[in-house]
Amino acid sequence: MNTTALTRAERITAWQWVHNSTGYDLIRMFLGAALLVRGIYIALNPGALTDLAGGRPLDWTSYYIMIAHIAGGLLLLIGWLTRFGALIQIPVLVSAVFFVDIQTGLARDDQSLELSGLVLMILAVILIFGPGRLSLAYRRFRSKIGDG
Repeated sequence: MNTTALTRAERITAWQWVHNSTGYDLIRMFLGAALLVRGIYIALNPGALTDLAGGRPLDWTSYYIMIAHIAGGLLLLIGWLTRFGALIQIPVLVSAVFFVDIQTGLARDDQSLELSGLVLMILAVILIFGPGRLSLAYRRFRSKIGDG
């Protein structure tokens, strides 16, 4: 058995355990940026939301979706009030999964149901576990919560 390879594997594993929260933070930041961009796109192209909803006219909900994506996406991206940012997104995604995308089913070319379900699951995880270490909240409250 090659002890050098085993030592290298152990070093990689040790590095991964020390830095595993970084992956979580990167997913949170990417999701926040994607939702922020989607909210800006909806604000600039109001008809796009009607198209996403299968042509059904939208009223106040379209403004909620736009504001939730912009504000919630920004909060997720920077890691401040992160649970609130995730919470305001969840009704939008629940509606997308259970009222819009489920009608068209699985295995579509655009994979809307699968993607909406994945985003909903990630938002639920963020709601439970919070912002992570690469966040403004962690920097602000680090002295009170410690490194644990």
